[in-house]
Amino acid sequence: MISTILKRALLLLPLVLTSGSAAYSADSYPAKVIKIVVPTTPGTPPDVISRLIANELYESDGWKIVVENRGGALQAIAAIEVLKQEPDGYTLLAMSVPMMAAPALLPDLGLRPKTDFAPIIKISTSYNVLVVTPTLPVKSVAELVDLLKSQPDKYNFSSAGFGTPAHLIGELFKLKTGVRAIHIPYQQGQQRLVDLMSGIIQFDFIASVSAVDFIATNKLRALAVTAPKRIAVLENVPTVVEQGFPDLVVEDWVGFVARTGTPNDIIARLNESIGRALAKPKIREAFAKLGAEAQGGSPAEFGNFIADQSALWTNVVKVSGIKLPQ
Repeated sequence: MISTILKRALLLLPLVLTSGSAAYSADSYPAKVIKIVVPTTPGTPPDVISRLIANELYESDGWKIVVENRGGALQAIAAIEVLKQEPDGYTLLAMSVPMMAAPALLPDLGLRPKTDFAPIIKISTSYNVLVVTPTLPVKSVAELVDLLKSQPDKYNFSSAGFGTPAHLIGELFKLKTGVRAIHIPYQQGQQRLVDLMSGIIQFDFIASVSAVDFIATNKLRALAVTAPKRIAVLENVPTVVEQGFPDLVVEDWVGFVARTGTPNDIIARLNESIGRALAKPKIREAFAKLGAEAQGGSPAEFGNFIADQSALWTNVVKVSGIKLPQ
């Protein structure tokens, strides 16, 4: 399922990765507009989060930043766009979970998140909530597991598409509990919710902020959030840890990276300025409205996190046998 665009980009990639770079000075950085390439559509949490940071850096530091949306192909389109650019710190990628599965699901592209990109900073963390259609006779994770085990492959779960967080978490859920269920990918988010509420789909791991209203109006039943502790937007919903499934603690996240080869002093300057923005109450409050928590930390810490996430989701893809449709 590699598009013509991706095939062409793949042919160009080896040339791009070996191209030379000019000398850059962090003293004058940024001397021009910075571009953040977001691998999702406008209005999605990674897009909104990136724009909040871009606006804050303009207001506080006078930096001019544009956000460009390049969705599709498990973030590979956006990643390849960044890898085409000079490693000068003027083109950043808003990386998140799907990129961790991309190398295993799209091996022909040769993308290597751990080595192709220089980590800058972890921006945000959020969690998903395991919800079921209200007619399903379960009120806990254990009851759902028992039901699914009693009738293998009878029930299904949905996602926004192959390799998306809901799909990957659903596959992890199957591996950790030993259940069998059918994955149904959707391109239209609204139809996905309609089918879930009506019972055509039985369960899903939905982004917490997207599920709040449906849970409050009893259109969906929440069983657990995939967080280590309860979250503010769903404080009455227990965690997977509370219900005896600590292996299901997984997060959705956004972080900024640049192409490998970007000077360390520019990476450090980006980290420092973005870190200051993330510490501001107005940014933390804006993130909270999206169901996200502002993060931060050093480039090295984010690099270690990427390595761990890459190992986790690559293993899930391989062990579960996920294959993209041809």
